[in-house]
Amino acid sequence: MKPVVELHDVHKVYRSGSQRRQVEVRALEGVSLTIDEGAFVSIMGPSGSGKSTLLHLLGLLDRPTSGRYLLAGSDVTGLDDEAAAKVRNRRIGFVFQAFFLMPRYSALKNVELPLVYRGLPESERRRRAARMLAEVGLEDRMDHLPSELSGGQKQRVAIARALVQDPALLLADEPTGNLDSESGLEVLSLFDRLHAAGKTIVVVTHERDVAERSQRILHMRDGRLIRDEVLR
Repeated sequence: MKPVVELHDVHKVYRSGSQRRQVEVRALEGVSLTIDEGAFVSIMGPSGSGKSTLLHLLGLLDRPTSGRYLLAGSDVTGLDDEAAAKVRNRRIGFVFQAFFLMPRYSALKNVELPLVYRGLPESERRRRAARMLAEVGLEDRMDHLPSELSGGQKQRVAIARALVQDPALLLADEPTGNLDSESGLEVLSLFDRLHAAGKTIVVVTHERDVAERSQRILHMRDGRLIRDEVLR
């Protein structure tokens, strides 16, 4: 298997305050990590452990202070904002706890959005978005607004939107955090199917039962990777 993610001695330091009284927060301390193509990995740790910072770095929403990040073999460590946005749009899919759907857009239009930014013709956007909604079991909800969908359906729309560009890496931040238990299980079953189909998935969660759906759990504390637990 080829590595999709390679981190080499990654540090992230946030600085705040005045020049005379500057405060440093060391969010990541020398994290090195490889995630292979097709892997399903969870990240766990207490609040402030660095797990969200790590996910943001993987998603090119932030940059490391030092160290290297290779995404699918390409060094993306020092990309400027414009270049990082292009890679993010085409190579990385995001699923968030809060869904972040556009309230005035239908499910179909929400899934089309990443393709709009890419400049694809409307007919091609609609075809791809409709196919993805069908794959997540929402072919009968394409014209519904987010307000007309359940929490689990909203999250499935968000997953379809994340997958519509066929990204190399799917990142999910507490994807079941706003869902009831039944809807949460639906979403986890969808992740299982995506993993079985060969998608590379990284999930941040504080729930052990969610993490145990993955193959491997990365345990973090105080900005360090303290344990790499292989489940299967």
